[in-house]
Amino acid sequence: MLISDSISLLWLSYGVLSLVVLGTGYLGLAFLPRLPRLVITWAVAGVMWVPSSFSTPLNDAGDAYTGVAPAVVVGGLAFLEKDGGTMASALLLVAVAAAMGGLLGLLLWRRGRTSARRANREPNDDRNGKASRAERRRDDQERQEPVVG
Repeated sequence: MLISDSISLLWLSYGVLSLVVLGTGYLGLAFLPRLPRLVITWAVAGVMWVPSSFSTPLNDAGDAYTGVAPAVVVGGLAFLEKDGGTMASALLLVAVAAAMGGLLGLLLWRRGRTSARRANREPNDDRNGKASRAERRRDDQERQEPVVG
């Protein structure tokens, strides 16, 4: 049962809360153009969602608990415990995940930009379906209003 298994419930609540944070963060960055907004949001998603393994001592007898947690949490706790090895590996995972998330945001922006360009193209009334050189030059010189978002 999900409620009796505390680790499953913990991961589920972390996932839901991280989606809330990402949604509100994306909406909070509405003053930015779409490219930096997507890159920042997906970089934060990478930081929040990359897992890392950890090991913590349970008692003086040498028993240890080993598990998986978000790498940013493992890195923060390793910093507080002054455990340089664990902190280095966790922060390396965080940096790689942030870079991959930012790259994914860039790819999403580029995909949205090309699909918007295709949607804005108007069919020409020319016989061959190709615009003449003068028509293309006139279209390029027309004023284009800026678009926010």
